[in-house]
Amino acid sequence: MFRLDHHRSVEFCDGWRRRDFLRVGSAGLLGLSELAGLKARGAVADSGVNVIWINLVGGPSQLDTFDPKPDAPSEIRGPFRPIRTNVAGVEISDIFPRLARRADRYAILRTLHHDGSAVHDVGHQLMQTGRSIRRGEQSPNLGCSLSRLDGAPPPVILPAPIGATGGNMSHGQDAGCLGAACDPFVLSADGAGFTPWREQADRAVHDLEQARDPRLDDPHFQAAYAAVSSSAARQALDLRAVADHDRARYGLNRFGESCLLARRLTGAGVRFVTVNMFETVFDEITWDIHGTAPFSPIDAYAGQVGPMFDRAFSALLDDLSAEGRLERTLLVAAGEFGRTPRINPAGGRDHWTNCWSILMAGGGVRGGQVIGASDAKGAEPAERPIEPAQIAASVCHALGVAPDAAAPTADGGSVRLVEEGVEPIHELFG
Repeated sequence: MFRLDHHRSVEFCDGWRRRDFLRVGSAGLLGLSELAGLKARGAVADSGVNVIWINLVGGPSQLDTFDPKPDAPSEIRGPFRPIRTNVAGVEISDIFPRLARRADRYAILRTLHHDGSAVHDVGHQLMQTGRSIRRGEQSPNLGCSLSRLDGAPPPVILPAPIGATGGNMSHGQDAGCLGAACDPFVLSADGAGFTPWREQADRAVHDLEQARDPRLDDPHFQAAYAAVSSSAARQALDLRAVADHDRARYGLNRFGESCLLARRLTGAGVRFVTVNMFETVFDEITWDIHGTAPFSPIDAYAGQVGPMFDRAFSALLDDLSAEGRLERTLLVAAGEFGRTPRINPAGGRDHWTNCWSILMAGGGVRGGQVIGASDAKGAEPAERPIEPAQIAASVCHALGVAPDAAAPTADGGSVRLVEEGVEPIHELFG
C-alpha cells in the first residue's frame, strides 16, 4: 500500500523509517501483452467510466434516511419526517433537503440485505469485495481487482483507511489475494478540513527521491509513484486553486474535502477513488446510532451526520453534472448494513443486515428511480431483494467489464471479480 500521512512515522519491514512517506507498495499493472489479450477476449472494455465509492461508515438507518415509514408506530418510524423530492411519489428523510431537490439524478436501492454476521467488518468486506473472507483468504477490493485487470492507475483511498470498528477483521479495502503489489494508495492526514494535500505529496516525493530508494527501479512501483507525482495529480491535489465558496459547498470538514478531491482526482485520470466518511465508529459522531457512548445518538443524524452527507453528495452531483462528467463517473454511497426497525431502550437503533438502502448515480445509472421495496416496518425486502455482490456486478457492468472476468492473483492463480451466477441490477441502467 502506498500511503501518505501527515506528521507520522512508521518502520518498514526493512527497518527504514521516514516521516510523511509511509508504506510503499506497487501498483500491480498487467503487462501490455496480457492486457491486450484480456481486451481481445472481451473481458475488458474501455467504457471511460470512473468510480467514486463512498463508505457511509457506521451503517445508516434505512428508516431515518432513504426509506421513511411515516405511518408506522413512533418506535419504528423514528424522530424524522419524510419530505417530497423532485421526483413524484418519492420521499426521503427531512435530514436531506438538498438531496430531495436532486432525486432525479440518483437511484435509491431500498432492499440491500445479507445473511452474514451483523458486524461492521463483515459488511465492509461484502460491500467492497462482493464476498466475505473464506478459508482465511481475503477477497480483493473491487477497485484493486479492476486496476489489476485493465492496467488502470491504482485505486486511491481518502482521507484514511477504515480503522477499528469492533470486529478486528479486514475491511475489504486492500488487494487481498491479488498481493500487496495491487494495493491502493492512501492519501491521509491528521486534523480536519483543508489539509495541504499537494504539499504532503510534494514532501513525500522529495524524500523518496533524496533517499534514492531502490524501489524506484521497480516498474510496478513506478506506476504508484507516477500517480502521485504527475503534474495532473498534483494539480488535482492543490485545493488552493479552488475558490473558497466552492470548497465550502462540500462542507468544511474532512469528508467534504475528500469528496471534492475525489472529483478532482477522477478528472485527473484516477479510475477508482474510495472515500471513507469516518475512520472508526468509536467516540466519534457517525451513522452508528446505538444511542449510548461510545456510539452516537439518533439526533446526530439531523445535527451533524445527515447535513454533512447531504452537502457533499449534492455538491458532487452538481459539479459532475456541470462538467459533463456525471455519465462517466459512477457514484456509490453505501453503508455496511442498516439499523433495527424498532428503536432500542437507549433511544437508538442497533445493527440490522436484513434490509437497508444505498444510493447510486452517474455512470449510466438512470436517476429518479427507486429499486426494491421494504415491508411496512423497513425490516425485510418485500420486493426485489438485492445482495451486496450485485452491487459489485453492477459496477463492473458500468465499467464495461465482463461478468466472468478474472484478475491474476499473487500465486499465479486468478480470482473472479464477481462470483459465478451473480447478475448486475439491470434496471439501474434501463
